[in-house]
Formats: sequence, structure tokens, C-alpha cells
Amino acid sequence: MNPLIDIGLVHYLVLSSLLFSAGMAAVIMRRNAVVVLMGLELILNAASLNFIAFGRFGGLGLAPHVVVIFVITLAAAEAAVALAIVLNVYNRYGTITVDEIDQLKE
Repeated sequence: MNPLIDIGLVHYLVLSSLLFSAGMAAVIMRRNAVVVLMGLELILNAASLNFIAFGRFGGLGLAPHVVVIFVITLAAAEAAVALAIVLNVYNRYGTITVDEIDQLKE
């Protein structure tokens, strides 16, 4: 009996759906701004994993890898800008709880 199993496309898609579900749960709960940002990062990672999996098993060449590099760059820029916004909101309101920051409308 061989303990190693052949990892196929379904395994990647299941892992990607679990990452996406965890990210959506974090975004929907939206108690803390940092948790929302981490949820967005999980969603982007799930999309990247799908691109890589379909690129590997679909024979698409290097195109999915280029898209993933773009997604990683976008995620890094999004994290830097979003954390700067979170720090400014904390300095002004003293909290990063998304539900309590409703004064931004004014």
C-alpha cells in the first residue's frame, strides 16, 4: 500500500474553496478591520491557487503564473494602503471595530 496519493485538480479546488470560505466568513463577520483585511488576503490567495491549478492541469503555459504574480503585487499594495488607512482610523477614533466607525459618512 502506497501512502502517497496522487494530488489532482480536485484537491486544489477543495483547498481553494476552503480558503475562499474562510476569507468570506472573515469579511462577513467584519468585527475588526484587520480581520477583514486578512479575509480579503485569503480570498485573493484562493483565486491565485485556482489560477495555478488550472494552469498546471489545463496546459495553459505561463499565463496563469503571470496573473498570480500580478495578484500577489496587488495584494501587497492593498495591504500597505489598507493598513495605513486602519492606522489613521485608529488614531482618529480610537478603535478599529468596523461596526463602531460610522462617523465616516459625515
